[in-house]
Amino acid sequence: MTALLTAPLTFAVPKGRILDEALPVMARAGVVPEAGFHDKGNRALSFDSEDGATRIIRVRAFDVATFVAFGAAQAGIVGSDVIEEFDYSELYAPVDLDIGHCRLSVAEPVQPIQGGSSSHMRVATKYPNITKRWFEKQGIQAECVKLNGAMELAPSLGLSLRIVDLVSTGRTLKDNGLVETDQIMPISARLIVNRAALKTDPRVGALVERFRAQSGKDTA
Repeated sequence: MTALLTAPLTFAVPKGRILDEALPVMARAGVVPEAGFHDKGNRALSFDSEDGATRIIRVRAFDVATFVAFGAAQAGIVGSDVIEEFDYSELYAPVDLDIGHCRLSVAEPVQPIQGGSSSHMRVATKYPNITKRWFEKQGIQAECVKLNGAMELAPSLGLSLRIVDLVSTGRTLKDNGLVETDQIMPISARLIVNRAALKTDPRVGALVERFRAQSGKDTA
């Protein structure tokens, strides 16, 4: 246990849109990546913090949740969409960081495509679990086609009748002939921690308190 507590904490951050907003929040909580982290040409995935107390890994958003849930990282930052999609029992999301705001929405072509039925529909999304649950509440069985990108092409190519995806301004939908029809949930970035690590490593609790103090917005 002593050796474990002397090793740096591992903190997972997502590549992409959330990261730029997350870095100032991390800095205020005392988690500052070394200079090489900001080098756009640097393809390394693991970096030290400036003070050496934390190892910062930079991975895909969905992988942030997996690394933390399975204890490979003790803490991290990820969107609430990822937390809801995976619903890992070992994930605890104590702080809403009030960044990365967008929404998870249902969209369809401006001129709806005929097909499907009132009780069954094919939907393209990278959130099959959330999508199935939401459509079930509407009395519809959703056949989810898993895509990791280019979601907006699915209806025009006959892959699905609707899509479920993240929406910020709605510009991408409009440019691809789609319109937002329903909002499933608002999204923001959260601090997540591994439940077991929170119980056994006091540094994780201290980290939570530093983020909580500067964000002032608990999820509870």
